[in-house]
Amino acid sequence: NVIATAAHCVFFQEEDEQDGYEAGYFDGDLEFAPQYSGAAPGHYPYGKWRVTGIHVNTLWRDENEDRGDYAFLTVARDARGRTLQEVVGAVVPDWTSGPRRRVTVIGYPNEDHNPGNRPVSCTTRTRRDADEPYMVRMECAGLWSGTSGSPWLADHGGPDRPGRLIGVLSGGDTDRESVAVLFDHRARDLYERAVRAGAT
Repeated sequence: NVIATAAHCVFFQEEDEQDGYEAGYFDGDLEFAPQYSGAAPGHYPYGKWRVTGIHVNTLWRDENEDRGDYAFLTVARDARGRTLQEVVGAVVPDWTSGPRRRVTVIGYPNEDHNPGNRPVSCTTRTRRDADEPYMVRMECAGLWSGTSGSPWLADHGGPDRPGRLIGVLSGGDTDRESVAVLFDHRARDLYERAVRAGAT
């Protein structure tokens, strides 16, 4: 019942000239729609899963540090009482990955670059980011704004070999360059907190 995304997708950090610094969780109901595709209203092959909890790294929430730009969300069971994993399967996180991996990244660019609102994917190799060594970098065209939070799946080989989750897309300077915080012991602690919350 746990999904991963970028912290900046669910927790905003803004500085207002008049009111000063503001931070908080995004308002409104959040839902997860596995394999959603198409223009509105779109196609929801596995339905919509209501988000019940948001767990954000304190490095992002309290200090606005890029190295904490990931979050784990819990979702409710469906109307038949099934967990998300029972319906769509799961990917195992990798908390000790090195920076050089072969990854597949799947995401949804904003409508101005993706009017059909369909997922795009790219498979390529990663390396450590020279400017921010806690991040990994890849080069792949088409991952425009909107793909933040997309999973970085190492050694992904299709539905029968989903690979391991080493991070989520945090950002990039261009549509060709993307970065992700490499999951570590901090990410594992946050994930385990989300797992405990999702079990209650």
